[in-house]
Amino acid sequence: IPESGHKYYLQFSTEDYRTGEDAGNCLATVLFPKKKSRPVVSIKCSDTKDQKKIQEEDNKFYQRIRHQSKPITANNIPDSYGNIEPALEPVWALAVAGSSSIMWERSTETLGYFLAQVKSVRQWIRQDDFLEFDYTVLLHEMPTQEIISCHMRLTWRPGQPPRVKHFCAAEGQGAEQGSGAESGSAAGPSAEKGARF
Repeated sequence: IPESGHKYYLQFSTEDYRTGEDAGNCLATVLFPKKKSRPVVSIKCSDTKDQKKIQEEDNKFYQRIRHQSKPITANNIPDSYGNIEPALEPVWALAVAGSSSIMWERSTETLGYFLAQVKSVRQWIRQDDFLEFDYTVLLHEMPTQEIISCHMRLTWRPGQPPRVKHFCAAEGQGAEQGSGAESGSAAGPSAEKGARF
């Protein structure tokens, strides 16, 4: 599109992250503006998975995390052999969901990202009904093959998308600007503890 950038039309299928079941089909348009800014995405999906079942699974996971006696802390998910402990699979799944917003912000027509590993995760205990985690994630940049380290603060509760605030630094470079406190970020009084943003 002259003066605007390149626009792509996509049709793709989705699958349940854990089970591999068909989760629906999507149509999307993606505009990569000429100016360096995040892609503009418009997407419509037809869900084949029962929404009630999704809510039940989310609530089951949520209740399990809320009623633990100690906060979750873990390192190296997956491990060096590619294994993820079953108890940490939901924490990994939240990292996948949360880091997708970082990848969306950083992606360009010529650069893409994949979540390579959760280097560390720590759960914060909150007084409200949100779950909150601090992650250090490693993103694999394609095609450069660089590994980008990002600190991610993620808050979530069932029925809402994860809210993410992040800060990334490329290897051998100074820190890069991360997300701000705009709508959808984890800004707020509890977002200030434990990490400097």
